[in-house]
Amino acid sequence: MNDNSRSIILVTVDCLRADHVGFMGYKRANTPFLDVLAGESLVVPHAIVAGAPTYYSLPGIMASRYPMALGRDILGLAPDEPTLTTALKDSGYATAGFSAANPYISSRFGYDRGFDVFEDFLKSDPRSLPAEPTRSDRGLASRLNQGIQRLRPSLGGLGAAYDELYFRYCQRVTPVADSLDGLRSFPSADLVVDQACRWLDSVGPSPFFLWLHLMDPHSPYYPKEEALRLMNEAPVSPRDARYLNSYWNRGDVGPGRLAGIQDRIIRLYDAGIRWVDEQVCRMVAYLKGNGRWDDCIFVLTADHGEEFLERGGRYHPPSGLMEELIHVPLLLRAPGKVKTGICGDPFSLIHLAPTLLDAANVPIPSEFVGSSAWSTPRNRSDQSSFAISECVAGCTNPFHPQSRMGSRILSIREQPFKLVLYFESGREFFFDLEGDPGENRPLPPGEQKPARRRLLEIARAHLERSAQRNIKARVQARLRELQLEWNNPAQKSLPVAS
Repeated sequence: MNDNSRSIILVTVDCLRADHVGFMGYKRANTPFLDVLAGESLVVPHAIVAGAPTYYSLPGIMASRYPMALGRDILGLAPDEPTLTTALKDSGYATAGFSAANPYISSRFGYDRGFDVFEDFLKSDPRSLPAEPTRSDRGLASRLNQGIQRLRPSLGGLGAAYDELYFRYCQRVTPVADSLDGLRSFPSADLVVDQACRWLDSVGPSPFFLWLHLMDPHSPYYPKEEALRLMNEAPVSPRDARYLNSYWNRGDVGPGRLAGIQDRIIRLYDAGIRWVDEQVCRMVAYLKGNGRWDDCIFVLTADHGEEFLERGGRYHPPSGLMEELIHVPLLLRAPGKVKTGICGDPFSLIHLAPTLLDAANVPIPSEFVGSSAWSTPRNRSDQSSFAISECVAGCTNPFHPQSRMGSRILSIREQPFKLVLYFESGREFFFDLEGDPGENRPLPPGEQKPARRRLLEIARAHLERSAQRNIKARVQARLRELQLEWNNPAQKSLPVAS
């Protein structure tokens, strides 16, 4: 172990958009502690995930590789793939990971490798994750509804009226918990930080790596009641919160009607972010009290963002790679490192792991695709000025292997331009984000031809590299998955959460 090694704390926040934190310009006061911390940290203005949602983002963060480098049918980390965690473990670090019940960040997908302690809060069965109910599954009313739904195409305008009545009926008759805590699908940040602090007590003086993945902003949006108070928001009853989430989740309501509750939904989402801020503050205070904070590298980022009716979208399905999904906050505190090491170019999160290892004076695995942000420009990889994101279109439940075999969506960001390619339809959209930050007006084919050509060449080179796979890692990952499916066939049909 290098005598100059520093401890590392990585906090990834599910669904955290870049434009919903104060240090990135957000007006609501939902990140007061992080805003102060940003004053002594490097804030990266254009941090871009390698893919979205979670299962396409985390390989870039933890293993510094693109999500489809091992093939579209491979999710997670391969059994012997070098990662940020294994590099630190091999260098003598104590390691612990605490993930708030996201089933795609689990031993099922290899994320426990290299950790002395790994707690995913899934109780060994990801199927226990509760889903947001919108309609009852039992009883005469449900059977009647199923019959009516079969006739739905012939009902015309009466069908919409029936849907509304049935939705309200279900809201009235379905029991509701006594508190927002009783409705929440995931462990809140305070529970995760409690476990992390208990583990920190056991570490002793050796350097450590601590990874927290927090789910508080994830849908369904049921924040801690204290978080609402911290934001000076009016209390929200469990029945009202469930109604808002159920209404927001409806597939039979268009964006125009959903816009009526958009602000109330966003306030619940923001309160989830506020609770993350509060608990990160508590953890940092704990480290300061133990005399460990001054020797810690701290980074906070997200696996992807969230849609709130931009182009009519909700949540974070892999149906596009718009900025609200791939642009995430990145705050990096590295004692002894200058704060001006990254320019205004897009910064792909495939560079995050090598940047952290470099800051801790730990060797960077040669298999990593990214390069350290602290390197001199001539020593950086040729990928340091652009950011690539990718996903499989429509893969909303990757526990179904066939869902992973859809067509690719590819995004290339090079300031100020962005190119998005949809392989199934052959469509391409080219944006100038300076003049059109909301991606509402794609440039016509005749404009900015040199920039468009350059991004197309980057896309082609990326696809060529993707074809040069690590066959050993790919085979090991497929064998692991086949073994899991043979041992537990039910795991192929787990619920959606990302």
